[in-house]
Amino acid sequence: MIDICDLAVGQSRQLYGLTIASERPGHHMRESWHPLGPIGLITAFNFPVAPWAWNAALALVCGNSLLWKPSEKTPLCALACQALLERAMADFGDDAPADLSQVIIGEREAGEVLTDDPRVPLISATGSTRMGREVAPRVAARFGRSILELGGNNAMILAPSADLDMAVRGILFSAVGTAGQRCTTLRRLIVHESVRDEVVERIKKAYANVTIGDPMQGNLVGPLIDAQAFDQMQSVLEKARQQGAKVFGGERQLAETYPHGYYVSPAIVEVAEQDELVRHETFAPILYVLSYRDFDQALALNNDVPQGLSSCIFTTDVREAEAFVSDQGSDCGIANVNIGPSGAEIGGAFGGEKETGGGRESGSDVWKSYMRRQTNTVNYSRELPLAQGIKFD
Repeated sequence: MIDICDLAVGQSRQLYGLTIASERPGHHMRESWHPLGPIGLITAFNFPVAPWAWNAALALVCGNSLLWKPSEKTPLCALACQALLERAMADFGDDAPADLSQVIIGEREAGEVLTDDPRVPLISATGSTRMGREVAPRVAARFGRSILELGGNNAMILAPSADLDMAVRGILFSAVGTAGQRCTTLRRLIVHESVRDEVVERIKKAYANVTIGDPMQGNLVGPLIDAQAFDQMQSVLEKARQQGAKVFGGERQLAETYPHGYYVSPAIVEVAEQDELVRHETFAPILYVLSYRDFDQALALNNDVPQGLSSCIFTTDVREAEAFVSDQGSDCGIANVNIGPSGAEIGGAFGGEKETGGGRESGSDVWKSYMRRQTNTVNYSRELPLAQGIKFD
């Protein structure tokens, strides 16, 4: 939140338009950027503050107001953010418009009302691809705009030339952080067959040493959001076993200490191929491991899922690295080299879901999404070109 506020304050002085040469004498053209109006925000439970802050900070400096429908599982986070914003606005006295930001507490129906309202020109929604499939056509039906930051099913290609020590650290943090409940969580490890056995063994040792428990006490792996998430994870692991996959981990932990909390060991699932189970994203700490022989095969596996948020490659081969980030490489919105897929810096555009057309949040020039472009033509001559040759009485 602090980072995006810093960036947005700077960008508020850089909402540039172009000056465009005109073919007509005595004229010039320019483009202007104007506020859209009320911006509708729908956020998910797993990141109840950050996506709101990314959108809100840019929307506000662009001159818009906010209508925020948070996840029904995290209303207190939304109210806390609203309180912070109101405290900041109070410093400006009467200069801060009334009702600049409003929080809408409710279930799914509240989100549907916000999505369908023609007075809300832009809906920025964070959540599952299922949710995105419902939001996008409803907004499009009224010719509204949408920014969708959805699922990832993110992959890492681990090349034989990679620094394995660095790669294992990247895998551990990316795959198990926030108990796998991150849109940029590492879910598929595509590792070269020559180093697969060594890498899998090292990951298992690292998994066995991770601390599981209350994150506020310094533990790396916190709880799943609820019993439904736990049951879904166990169902997926059981299907994997039935299909012949090797499953390591995934058991419930700390049930006696936290009978109403669902802590689990992160799971490793070794599969022979990328089947429908792997191609479906499960919001839990499950890491699928696949092998590859040549780079083209690995790249095809990376791209062969409907989701497309983040991706990465670990390699010291400059040709592989450059190919991965080229137009013929990863088809994801984020493509990293020698760093995991989890998380993103504020300065770059975040998002780019390939399945839905998506949109972008946070830095770069995505402020344009929160504004409307207008072209201005100015005649500073003494004549009207279209009237030349016409005599007026």
